Order: sequence, then C-alpha cells, then structure tokens
Amino acid sequence: MKVTIVGAGNVGATCADVISYRGIASEVVLLDIKEGFAEGKAMDIMQCATNTGFDTNVSGVTNDYSKTANSDVVVITSGIPRKPGMTREELIGINAGIVKSVADNVLTHSPEAIIVVVSNPMDTMTYLTLKATGLPKNRIIGMGGALDSSRFKYYLSKALDKPSNDVSGMVIGGHGDTTMIPLTRLAAYNGIPVTQFLSDEKLKEVFEATKVGGATLTGLLGTSAWYAPGASVAYLVDSILNDQKKMIACSVLLEGEYGQSDICLGVPCIIGKNGLEEIVSIDLNDEEKELFAKSADAVRAMNGDLKSVLA
Repeated sequence: MKVTIVGAGNVGATCADVISYRGIASEVVLLDIKEGFAEGKAMDIMQCATNTGFDTNVSGVTNDYSKTANSDVVVITSGIPRKPGMTREELIGINAGIVKSVADNVLTHSPEAIIVVVSNPMDTMTYLTLKATGLPKNRIIGMGGALDSSRFKYYLSKALDKPSNDVSGMVIGGHGDTTMIPLTRLAAYNGIPVTQFLSDEKLKEVFEATKVGGATLTGLLGTSAWYAPGASVAYLVDSILNDQKKMIACSVLLEGEYGQSDICLGVPCIIGKNGLEEIVSIDLNDEEKELFAKSADAVRAMNGDLKSVLA
C-alpha cells in the first residue's frame, strides 16, 4: 500500500513517521515545494528504521508528482498559516489555490486515490477539494474531527484522572475554536457515562478546554501542534488502508444528514477501504442540534469565500 503526503512540514513529517513505525503502509512518499526539504525529512525517518524495526520505504521528492503515482491514499497538509494583517478571505484564497493545484496534480498520477485533507481552514478546504475534483464524496475526507476527538479524550482523562485509552468521546461540527462541539453528554469511561463521575461544572471546563485545544498549544509552542495532528492523520489512513471500518469523526459532504446539505462538516463516519463508507446518525438533543446548526452557518459563511476559486 502506498501513501503520498503533500507537505513535509511538522504535521506531514510526523504523519509519515507514525505510518512508518506502525507499519501502516509499505511505501510513503513525502512531497514538498522546498528544494531538498522532503528528501531530508524522508532520509531522517529512514535512518530510524534499524532502531525502531520498521520496513516501510519512505522517500522524499521536490515537487515531482510523477513519484506519487499509484498512491492509494493522498494526504494534503500543504498551505500557509495566517500572517499578521492577512484577512480570512486572503488566507482562504491562497490556501484554496494551493490545495486545488495539489489535488489536480496527485489525481493525474493516482486517479483512484482517496484524499485526506488536513490543510486549514479544513472544512472549507475539504469542500473545495470535493467541488474542484468532482470526485464522489466517499473519496474526500477532512481529518479535523479525529484530532479534536483525541484532544477531547485527553481533557476528559485529565478530569477523570484515568487513562485516555479507557475514555471514549467524540467532537462533531466544524474544525475551529468556535465551531466544534464536544459531545460531553455521550462521552464514557469504560462504557459508563462520564456524567456519573464529573459534575456539570467540570464537564463545562472540559468542553471549553477542548474547543481551544489547538490555540492553547499554539500559545505554548509559538506554532501549531504537530504530534497529535500527525498521529490523527495516520490513525485515519490506517482505517482506510487496512479496512478497519473504525468510527471516526470526519469532515465529509452532508446531503441532508443532521439537517444540512452542500457542506462538509465533522460527523461520525465509518472509515474503510472505500474511504467514507457510512455516515452514522446519532440522536442529538435540542442544544446539540442548535450548536450544530450554528457551526454549519459559520462554515458555510467561510465557504462563501471560495466563489472566485470555484468559478
């Protein structure tokens, strides 16, 4: 199985590293526009092989999409961060152009690939990729919910003082500080609702901490996080390549589900060899439905800035 990761920055390289040492794919190609950058990252990862025991072949290329041919999954992490003085519209315009170009190039050489979108703003870039390529919805998946859910479970585990792997929880909605919805009502500790262990006040603290989880790390690190995002992408890729059919919150095209249409938003999905295999319907209460509708409104407003790119 072959995976291409476009963008060899911190997130892309971490994703390649996790895929390699977990043996998720037999081949990983890192591609970047910066001369020698992806080659250097790939060489560094490969020099771990004898110490960590993996057999995955990792290679790096500078903007040569022919080396990505016949990829089963393509991960798009490329794009620029928002700079001081840059408007949201300018950021979306620049990143939309990058993502659209990348998608066109990878599909030229891997026409059957499933595309995982990581570039921000992630829900909008997922929607752009779907519209620009004309691919069926099962082959375009936005990663954000997997990362947000991992952060949710981290904060739940801290509040419970229990291992993260004993905690289940999911975040739906948009991948943003004001648009994500941690489902505290449905979270559980070894199958028992966390509401039996945590007060409403503590659950509210977990809710709010999850929503600003990315911003918290940016404040501490001075840049965006990369370990958890990279591992979250690898987790999603693993479910695709190995047909694990895991339920993962992903940003996918909604066509009436959860009362929304013509928008990509985070919802529970079954992820397998065909990419998106099923959108799982869960019963939201009135408050959660209202939050989801508001999240959709915010993402739809952001999608409006794509008009010039999709024209």
